[in-house]
Amino acid sequence: MTFHVSSSPHVRGVETTSRIMFDVVIALLPTTLWGIYWFGLNAFLVIVASVASAVLAEYLYEKLMKKKLTVRDGSAIVTGLLIGLNMPPEVPLWIPILGSFFAIIVVKQLYGGIGQNFMNPALAARCFLVISFAKYMTNFTVDAVSTATPLYVIKTGGEFDLLDMFIGRCGGTIGEVSALAILIGAAYLLVRRVISVRIPLSYILSFLVFELIFSGRGLDAEYYLAQIFGGGLMIGAWFMATDYVTSPITKVGQIVYGIIIGVLTGIFRIYGNSAEGVSFAIIITNLLVPFIEKFTQPVPFGMGRKQFSFEKKGGKA
Repeated sequence: MTFHVSSSPHVRGVETTSRIMFDVVIALLPTTLWGIYWFGLNAFLVIVASVASAVLAEYLYEKLMKKKLTVRDGSAIVTGLLIGLNMPPEVPLWIPILGSFFAIIVVKQLYGGIGQNFMNPALAARCFLVISFAKYMTNFTVDAVSTATPLYVIKTGGEFDLLDMFIGRCGGTIGEVSALAILIGAAYLLVRRVISVRIPLSYILSFLVFELIFSGRGLDAEYYLAQIFGGGLMIGAWFMATDYVTSPITKVGQIVYGIIIGVLTGIFRIYGNSAEGVSFAIIITNLLVPFIEKFTQPVPFGMGRKQFSFEKKGGKA
């Protein structure tokens, strides 16, 4: 009999990084295709520019730094695709290109590469671009005509069409407009067991509770559904907040994480100047993940509990 001695872990899953990334790309196809169909050629060019520049940035950095090339694992493709989907359809192409280089080099590679980044690279890039180039990042069009997003219309007291918001016949970023397309992709991820429902549901439910308490809209179901379908909440809940690297690994921690994001999103949307808030809510909570994991780490069996003692201060019980 031959014994093979090796270090842990001794039980390994069949999932690989490239397989998971490939599943995420497939899951993002419905919202990507709808965004291109609804917004047209420039949306397609924005997505191509984002993906190509993300892959190029990773390749060039690792080549120049003489690091192992990881382009084939697909993580740069997912980052670039998410950046493209978070862009306004008529944005100049240099904006997503700059965002992709920022995400890959500054947020990902400078912190050690895949698995080492402390916040979601795509969302970090979006926040960087929104802060630096608000003029371009807040200009939304449909059929080459500037239009307000449904969330802005709601915030200013205007009328909205809930069905159009669910299907995706409205203004917004390329990948956020169709809640239906996002849900189709989310269902694929759940079937493939790439993600669980803990983070998305705790996020959406806590956001809904916060809105119920503080929005002052009473039991206006149409308003609450519009808040869920509108903006980046759906794509953020199912595709951004569930990022393996920047979300907690403990089950309780994932629920706490989702609740914090939901509350922050509610605060930003109700009390903030902007009608959005998803991107900032997620990356702020990314920074809290080490603390969440510290306080939600399960106690090993037989450890960490106070032992009963039958002794008293003057002798035995």
